Amino acid sequence: MNLGRAIPPNPFDFLPPVPELHVTSTDVSDGERLASAQRGGNSGGNVSPALAWESGPDGTASYAVGCFDPDAPTPGGVWHWLVVDIPADVRELPPGVDGGQGRSVLNDLGTTRYEGAAPPPGDREHRYIYTVFALGVDHLDVEVKTPAPLTGFHLTVNSVARGSVTGLA
Repeated sequence: MNLGRAIPPNPFDFLPPVPELHVTSTDVSDGERLASAQRGGNSGGNVSPALAWESGPDGTASYAVGCFDPDAPTPGGVWHWLVVDIPADVRELPPGVDGGQGRSVLNDLGTTRYEGAAPPPGDREHRYIYTVFALGVDHLDVEVKTPAPLTGFHLTVNSVARGSVTGLA
């Protein structure tokens, strides 16, 4: 199978502009290859990375975290992880957290847990964009089984700031 195709742009560049939220990770170095712990499939541990972020701007009522692969061979990329309703006083998630501080919701792979990086065999390198969204609502109006793209819509329309760190696999 030939998966050759153009490299899509970063989809977050096309969302409505909001202030930048500084995001750091001890597990993901921006623009570097992901460790096996953050990879999925047969070669990884499926462990969500540690993430930390600065306080959101005035009006931040909660946070959400997601991992998005814009390079998946689909028309719209793949959400690998979504956690919403993280309280406004939380500024970090330790590795391996699928909720706890918030509420895990459905990703594009059909689960509510972190699904690590796993490009199809023979495909080129993928970007995994770990994004923290500062939200102007304390509860995102989505159910556990809401499709990930619809959750992404709710994240966009409720964002008051956002920031990302990108790993490669």
